[in-house]
Amino acid sequence: MNVIYLDNNATTKVAEEVIEALLPYYGSLYGNPSSMHTFGGQIHRRIEDARERVAELINAEPEEILFTSCGTESDNTAVMSALLSNPQKRHIITTKVEHSAILNFCKTMERRGYEVTFLPVDKLGRLKPGELKSAITDNTAIVSIMYANNETGVIFPIDEIAALVKSKGVLLHTDAIQAAGKIPLDVKKLPVDMVSLSGHKLHAPKGVGALYIRKGTRFSPYLIGGHQEKGRRAGTENVASIIGIGKACELAKKHVHDEHTKIKALRDRLEKELLKSCPNTKINGDRENRLPNTTNIGFEYIEGEAILLRLNEHNICASSGSACTSGSLEPSHVLRAMGVPFTAIHGSIRFSLSIYNTEEEIDFVLEKMPKIIKELRELSPFGKKEKPGSIK
Repeated sequence: MNVIYLDNNATTKVAEEVIEALLPYYGSLYGNPSSMHTFGGQIHRRIEDARERVAELINAEPEEILFTSCGTESDNTAVMSALLSNPQKRHIITTKVEHSAILNFCKTMERRGYEVTFLPVDKLGRLKPGELKSAITDNTAIVSIMYANNETGVIFPIDEIAALVKSKGVLLHTDAIQAAGKIPLDVKKLPVDMVSLSGHKLHAPKGVGALYIRKGTRFSPYLIGGHQEKGRRAGTENVASIIGIGKACELAKKHVHDEHTKIKALRDRLEKELLKSCPNTKINGDRENRLPNTTNIGFEYIEGEAILLRLNEHNICASSGSACTSGSLEPSHVLRAMGVPFTAIHGSIRFSLSIYNTEEEIDFVLEKMPKIIKELRELSPFGKKEKPGSIK
């Protein structure tokens, strides 16, 4: 049986076009882009072509794109650069629902003596810009707020946030790793200073990311060494993966419309039918302002891990939260911050779709899921408490 992959916020299939584009750089085109000879020099030109394609996805200038090893490095680099470039400022603002790449980095800096404000969200996972305004002080070095949440898909009002932060003269970074390729992004219209991207979230290989740095933004390198990336990040370039993310960004730009039509329609059908066929369920997060591919559903009175194991028996892949925290038995920090009830927080499942999902796959999930939920509820010690419509 083929795998039905509905865990695309964790990682994505590498597109066939991307594989075709990057393979030569594992074979005949193996030169070092920093070499003076023509054989290496041609590789450097291909990297610059890839940089242009990444820039086009978010309407940036190519020189504003810095290649990194992953989204985590992009996130860490953005915040650390702000702190190093403004050593007199010792305050960071972020949210309680960030990806661990920001959340744990900020907690580490807090232990090192920095002040960190973790902004709360409401029960739908929405940020209140008014609380951000109150948190900004003369000591604030950077505000780092994600564009869209990786677990719920909730989109934050980054345009409103950007206007507020820039009016205070503070640097703004946004982790757009889940948003890129799923919704249109335009940094010329959005006054953000730095934006993080990750290849493996948009059908490129793992091990490559990018960081947009607006022209004129003060920047301090995170990796020190050679002159690569115009002195902004040392280390020999991961050529094949850079070519891959360039091709993936080109494809993503073409497929944004599909995200808002085909993929959204599949997500909405999956969500609607599961709510209808499985009593005591609810959507976690804002149903209006969210990514078109993501739904996070709370199934009351059962454990999410049990649901995932049963789905796995049918070769259906989903998740109970971020892949970076899936080894923890603790409930999702995102859902805790939203105040999701105890009866549902452990049974919350994220389904995240891509352009490769089909109607037939959704049909199969809708066939299997109600039976799985019913059987697990019957086994649950809380099963007798089930009351249709008890979650609102």
